[in-house]
Amino acid sequence: MAEPSWLEQLRAARKTALLRDGKRKIHYLFDNGKEMAEEYDLKTNQLLLRKWREKNALGACGSWQVEVGEPDLLVPGALDRELIKESSTNPVFMRKDTKSNFQWRIRNLPYPKDVYRVSVEKDRCCCVVHTTNKKYYKKFSIPDLDRFQLPLDSSALSFSHANNTLIITYQKPTEILTAEDELQKELKKIKAANNGDGECKTQ
Repeated sequence: MAEPSWLEQLRAARKTALLRDGKRKIHYLFDNGKEMAEEYDLKTNQLLLRKWREKNALGACGSWQVEVGEPDLLVPGALDRELIKESSTNPVFMRKDTKSNFQWRIRNLPYPKDVYRVSVEKDRCCCVVHTTNKKYYKKFSIPDLDRFQLPLDSSALSFSHANNTLIITYQKPTEILTAEDELQKELKKIKAANNGDGECKTQ
């Protein structure tokens, strides 16, 4: 029997919704025990956060792993420009999508645009960022494409650089855009609570 598609898995998951702070927060509990939490902007339906957790071998909940949105770490405050040196702050990698693109931002990369190389490794199903000055290297996958079993397309990948931040953009395939529209219709059918403790819980 074929494994259900990602959209079918989302439909089958137990879902609870909460409207708070101008966001629609959705908590999913899958048959395999995994949990996913998403936050959408109520006005634009833009995905702001997606994170996952699963139970460990002893059955206790593990920590949340952020897939989309600000990583769960303490980002240092804005330092005085004079204090910033190339090696003083580590690069911060995060994903922040737009309606039509997957997008990643890597902060604290001060090198000029021409030193960056961004490419697709189709055999390893990942994207690779490196600098010709050998100061930075990062390999990352696009879980959304993996879940829909879609191949990487190098023509969909582009990047720009501004304010010490490398912005990598991957155009969403039609299949993803269609599925996201379908999902939004499903999510709007869920009766949402208007208050709560900020974390949707499903027993």
